Amino acid sequence: MSTKHEQIIQHIINLPVGNKISVRQIAKDLHVSDGTAYRAIKEAENQGLVSTIERVGTIRIERKNKENFEQLTFAEVVNIIDGQVLGGRDGLYKTLSKFVIGAMQLDAMMRYTQPNSLLIVGNRIKAHEQALHEGAAVLITGGFDTEDYIKKLADEKELPIISTSYDTFTVAAMINRAIYDQLIKKEIVFVGDISTPFEKAYYLTTNDRIEQWYQLNEKSSHTRFPVLDDKLRVVGMVSSKDIVGKTMEHRIDRVMSRKPQVVQEKTSLASVGHMMVWEGIELVPVVGQSQQLKGVVSRQDVLKAMQQIQRQPQVGETIDDIVSSNLIVKEEDELTFTTRIIPQMTNQLGTLSNGVFTSLIAEACSRMLLKVKKADISIENITVYFSKPVQIESELTIKPKIIDVGRLYAKIDVEVYNIDQMVGKGLIMAQLINR
Repeated sequence: MSTKHEQIIQHIINLPVGNKISVRQIAKDLHVSDGTAYRAIKEAENQGLVSTIERVGTIRIERKNKENFEQLTFAEVVNIIDGQVLGGRDGLYKTLSKFVIGAMQLDAMMRYTQPNSLLIVGNRIKAHEQALHEGAAVLITGGFDTEDYIKKLADEKELPIISTSYDTFTVAAMINRAIYDQLIKKEIVFVGDISTPFEKAYYLTTNDRIEQWYQLNEKSSHTRFPVLDDKLRVVGMVSSKDIVGKTMEHRIDRVMSRKPQVVQEKTSLASVGHMMVWEGIELVPVVGQSQQLKGVVSRQDVLKAMQQIQRQPQVGETIDDIVSSNLIVKEEDELTFTTRIIPQMTNQLGTLSNGVFTSLIAEACSRMLLKVKKADISIENITVYFSKPVQIESELTIKPKIIDVGRLYAKIDVEVYNIDQMVGKGLIMAQLINR
């Protein structure tokens, strides 16, 4: 029997796209408390099933495919530009293919206005009307309103007409920024992207005996398996350490470790990788909201994904990507790095940002240990000392040096120079993730 939370999520999935929902209505229809309904709606929002819009409410939307993240729904546009929906609310779930800035004559404007596009224009009533007839939504800048017959037309065609107080240039910049942020999100790897699905995963049940552990071990070469109850929920883990000295007839639930570490499909690759290193485990179950097994992720899966990410360029660059791409190995010393301080690396005063300085030190240490120990690192502690400000266009030399290194840990001292002057130091404690 599914939980009330799962029943509400399934109810939302079964609703038509564009349907408006509320906490009170869900609670009334499914006979649950307002708190239960609220938590489920928030979970649906995290899963991309609904979108909450100010002054409009929560709307059932189409779940986006990861490869389609560079497109926004009209509902998301309303949130981005703090807009007010004047008409066509039933079309808020639709996705816009492109936006057009209406800064030209009407005839020329319409040549670029296509179905599912968004026309950004000021107080030009004829342009509003013509765009709706062309199948495009309308975003009116400058805080202007439109005629009632335009709003009625928007309702009939289920095409949103939105008003915002921002000017056209600002609105275009905000939408562009939102698309760019989505492109960065598109590149983030989650556990669900790399895990072995339930159908191909190896697991034991509470009724199994140690004999079955040996059978799965021979079949899969794994030594650690999730243990499920009769509802396929993860209730424990059993490894080779748990069965040492036990007879073949021992039941699994008598020897398993209870309350195991688990992750969800939306857990990031970095998070699960750190957990595996920190806890010293080789395999983690992937579960749903009610602890039901969705799959498993192994250390090999994580390492393989990390190596692939390092070989692929990002579509949308983060600050760390900029730091990494500008860090160059010094020709005469492969364990020393140089970088030029570009405008994106600076703070409002035009000097090197503290956060970027920290990222430079961390990246240099990571590359040095990859070269020396053939290992990635998970940083546990980093201490940074700043002695002089670094101006824009400066050339920095970064010299990491291993103080102590073992099988699992490394301690690294880093010195940073601008020409011949030391401008900062860093001390890093990190765990090694061997390849």
